[in-house]
Amino acid sequence: MALQVAGGVGCCCPPPLPGVCGQRWQPRAALCRLLPRPNNAVASGAAAVVEEDEGKVRLGGSGVAVTKLGIGAWSWGDTTYWNDSEWDDRRLKEAQEAFDASIDNGMTFFDTAEVYGTALMGAVNSESLLGGFIKARQQKEQIEVAVATKFAALPWRFGRGSVLSALKKSLDRLGLSSVELYQLHWPGIWGNEGYLDGLADAYEQGLVKAVGVSNYNEKRLRDAHARLKKRGVPLAANQVNYSLIYRTPELNGVKAACDELGITLIAYSPIAQGVLTGKYTPERPPTGPRANTYTPEFLTKLQPLMNRIKEIGASYGKNPTQVSLNWLTCQGNVVPIPGAKNASQAKEFAGALGWTLTNDEVEELRTLTREIKGIKMPIEEA
Repeated sequence: MALQVAGGVGCCCPPPLPGVCGQRWQPRAALCRLLPRPNNAVASGAAAVVEEDEGKVRLGGSGVAVTKLGIGAWSWGDTTYWNDSEWDDRRLKEAQEAFDASIDNGMTFFDTAEVYGTALMGAVNSESLLGGFIKARQQKEQIEVAVATKFAALPWRFGRGSVLSALKKSLDRLGLSSVELYQLHWPGIWGNEGYLDGLADAYEQGLVKAVGVSNYNEKRLRDAHARLKKRGVPLAANQVNYSLIYRTPELNGVKAACDELGITLIAYSPIAQGVLTGKYTPERPPTGPRANTYTPEFLTKLQPLMNRIKEIGASYGKNPTQVSLNWLTCQGNVVPIPGAKNASQAKEFAGALGWTLTNDEVEELRTLTREIKGIKMPIEEA
């Protein structure tokens, strides 16, 4: 069955905003007393992301609440981009340990997609893996998990029926009767209005608790919001590439539109596919497809930023990964979903929560990244 996280509103405290991040960490109860609810969190009658008693946030105007940091499952089962083109028992064990460590550390929101781990070169479907991990954990104890997956807008898929058909296959792989969030993975070459109608149909049929889009630019986002609104269905999220070194959503109007319309921005690649961990240097760049983007030349330009991230992190007892993720949460209305390939990474991600950078630190890091360009995503301009 679907494992829905309750969406009741608890505390008056808003999600982390630059104003919140302008102070060193304070106990949460104290922050709730000190901070007024921001007036700009709601516009045009849209619902804002609301902080929950259990450290969760509501996705847009939906009734679904998720943890403030989610886990991306792109790498689980993949052999085309991750895992050195190989999926084996060791990687499977590590992925299951990553899932369990995420649950143990309070991160219960998982994002996958039907195309993650497609049947190429020994790949295993990510949805099937996630469903298996949930089932195995449920046999040990009752857990709350929020699952998000995505519809692939492939050229041969037409109309609203294709969305429902794909969703039902995803539910079969996951072993669930519904999911918390179903998203259009990217804009289709054609048929996007039909896809949106399919999302609304799925919502009305109770197959999904909330609907969203991914890789949508501002115009497409506003059009999708308006079309769904006519059906009485809130557009809960837009999942886009967003990190300290890839701030296109701030520049192309997507972040502002999300804030205005009450749509949660889910940030994929929030640590720039591992580059913001500090693991890679000009002498030791990443391998595989990432090497084409994160070259030694790029990493050389990145070093002043990485050095400052390390200095700031040291003052909090945090590492570069945790500082980079915390910077994103300080933008407000953002739920980062870093990918965890093993338990160690999942535990590391949890250290990004429970504290905040100061306002000055947030702006200093923003300034240091202005001349740094991350991965180009042409689909956002389509």
